[in-house]
Order: sequence, then structure tokens, then C-alpha cells
Amino acid sequence: MSKITGKTETIENVASAAFDPSKATEQVRSVAEQGVEKSKEAHSELRSGAETTQKARESTFEMVKTGNEVSLSAVAALRANAEAYFTHLEALAGVKSLSEFVELQTAFLRKQIEMSVEQTKNFQAATMRAAEDVSKPIKDAFEKALKELKAA
Repeated sequence: MSKITGKTETIENVASAAFDPSKATEQVRSVAEQGVEKSKEAHSELRSGAETTQKARESTFEMVKTGNEVSLSAVAALRANAEAYFTHLEALAGVKSLSEFVELQTAFLRKQIEMSVEQTKNFQAATMRAAEDVSKPIKDAFEKALKELKAA
């Protein structure tokens, strides 16, 4: 048997990667903090989206309610006019002279004009509320965008 001659090294001379627990703890903490921050951002965005959706739903319900108010106002006016005409026709059926006919017709026309003015005011008020309700979400979104632009 032959012997191999040469240098032998001991384990103390070999460089090994040192594991430093304090650095590992800092790295884990850093990753955890980044995860928490990302989660907070995602939660904030989700919450903002949910609030926007809720506002849009409320706005839609308000528009439907306002549209119904305008429709109900128009139906009420039509009903009142129809009742007035039928009442007038019944009164005309009992007319015995031309002067009585002219008197009834004049009173009816005067009352119809007054009623039309009142109905127009009511319808205009309902329409104005509907227009305000419809334009409010757009106005709010525009103001929010302006604020965000000014903040940036």
C-alpha cells in the first residue's frame, strides 16, 4: 500500500456561511410589515370601492323614487283634469238656457286655468327635484376628482 502525501486541512480553515439569527429576524419582520402594509392598502381600496358602490345604489334608488314622484304628479294632474271634465259634462247636461251654459263654461275655464297653473308648479317642482337628484352623483364625483387632482 502506498501513502498519499500532501497537505491536509482542518475544518477550522474552511469558510462556512454563518447564520445570524438577528438578521433573519429583521428580514422576517420586514417582510411581515410589507405584507401588513399591502393588506391595509388592499383593504382601503376594497372599502373605498364598496362605499362608492353603496353610494351609487343609493343614488339609483333616489332617482327611481324621484322618477316615481314625477310620474305620480303627472298621473294626479291627469286624474284631476278628467274628474273636472266629467263633473263639468254632468253640469252641462242639466243646462236649461244659453246664459246658464255660458256661465258654467266660463267658470269651468277659469277653474281649469287656475288648476293648470297649480299643476304646472307642482310638476315643475317635482322635475327640478328629479334633475337635482340625477345630477348630484355626477356633481359629487366631479368634485371628488377635483379634490384628488388638487391633492396630487
